[in-house]
Amino acid sequence: MGPPLKCRTAVDPPTGATYFAAVRNAPVSTPGFDSSSDVTQDRWARRYLNWIGWRILRLINTIRGLGAFGLITLGVMATKFKTASHVIHPLIRAQIHRAGVRLLPIVSFVALALGLVVIGQTVALLSRVGATTYAGTIMVTVVVRELGPLITALLVLARIGTAIVIELGTARALGEVEALEALGIDPIHYLVMPRVVGLALGIFSLTVYLILMTLVGGYLFAFLQDVPLMPGDYFSQLATALRWEDFVLLALKTCAFGAIIAVVTCYHGLARPLRIQEVAEATTRAVVESLVACTVLDALFIIVYLLM
Repeated sequence: MGPPLKCRTAVDPPTGATYFAAVRNAPVSTPGFDSSSDVTQDRWARRYLNWIGWRILRLINTIRGLGAFGLITLGVMATKFKTASHVIHPLIRAQIHRAGVRLLPIVSFVALALGLVVIGQTVALLSRVGATTYAGTIMVTVVVRELGPLITALLVLARIGTAIVIELGTARALGEVEALEALGIDPIHYLVMPRVVGLALGIFSLTVYLILMTLVGGYLFAFLQDVPLMPGDYFSQLATALRWEDFVLLALKTCAFGAIIAVVTCYHGLARPLRIQEVAEATTRAVVESLVACTVLDALFIIVYLLM
């Protein structure tokens, strides 16, 4: 007789391993119930939750990094503001000229357009309903408190903030920042502090200029539309609607806008090593984060105005 025949079953190796793997990977099916769609939905739900968690963690890390960078900059400004003043103070004046004087043409154009759109149309509408006595209050609320500081900050961000990220990011990618450190020069003191002070003072000055141009240009357009509102009455309403808190909060808001834009843009240009091809992405992140930070700060100031 020959050797006994072996009867291979599903549990014999290697067939057993193949069988169990097939059973483990096969979708469970129930009569009248389609499980494939539920599996797909569960997979997409996990991916969506993972994406949300990753975004939250990235936001927390960004806030922590910006906060630490801002505290370091504040500490350097408090301890080294007068150090090497013959070098740093000309840099601050150059940044004020860059973020202030050089933007006067575009700010003048925006101020005239804003005066035409907001003040001219608003005064004309109020005159139709016989409520021109509220023109000063509306102008102070819309232009002085909200649109003036925010529009100026956005103009500086678009024109100067992007350039700061490109300059510092390129310098970091080419090793110029490490060269400054090798020479014993603090990059925060030499590169960041002049930009923070310059942008804060530049945005404050430009905001005051934009508000004045908007108020005067708006009344000019209203006058050309034969609105029955005398210049003395118009400026008297503005003076009555303005309070001393408006001047203080305007200065605080505009300087805070400038400091935030400078800190965020310098952070993305200097905080970590960059390659040349990563500078564009860093610029985009800096612009978005600066915009979000300025909007949140503006919302906080709105709450303060409402509590006044």
